[in-house]
Amino acid sequence: MSLFVTFEGIEGSGKSTHLRHLATHLPTLGQVVVATREPGGTPAGTAIRRLLLDAEAVPLTALAELLLYCADRAQHVEEVIRPALAAGRVVLCDRFSESTLAYQGYGRGIDLQTVRSLDARARNGLTPTLTFLLDCPVAEGLARVRKRSGTQDRFEREVVAFHERVRDGFCTLAAAEPARFCVIDATEPADRVRERIIAEVERRLQERR
Repeated sequence: MSLFVTFEGIEGSGKSTHLRHLATHLPTLGQVVVATREPGGTPAGTAIRRLLLDAEAVPLTALAELLLYCADRAQHVEEVIRPALAAGRVVLCDRFSESTLAYQGYGRGIDLQTVRSLDARARNGLTPTLTFLLDCPVAEGLARVRKRSGTQDRFEREVVAFHERVRDGFCTLAAAEPARFCVIDATEPADRVRERIIAEVERRLQERR
């Protein structure tokens, strides 16, 4: 039974961790899962991810950054996501269109209509069935990032004001589509967050039977 679930949120909100938990749980219900991410869900996307996120990546203008994200998405949708959904699989994606709107639109300040137009071309009519927004204060998210080992990427090193704009953008997007978004307080204990995510996905799967 196909289902397209995306995970969104600021840096350090726990998206990747909770996506992995869900990807482990769903096969116990008989679901075939494809777990992927943006950028980097395809071979071409892996090269684009290095351009966008590597600590030593060359500087990019806001528009160049947006176009690279859209190029990654266009390839990702056609090469990975659509075929998996057509095969009846559950696709779990770490970031999708809302991240582009939040980061390049609200964060970088690119005109939102421009961002929406380019994103619409890239995803070619594909919309997630369910989007989890893991929301937490910027200070907490960045504190979690600093505790990780390894070098921070370009976005993790951005100023606090940028991350505040991104968070506000996510919240605005979620408020505009309450039927698709499930907003979860990411400051709650991890077990509680995991339980809420699993319960919501199981409910959506039951509705589609």
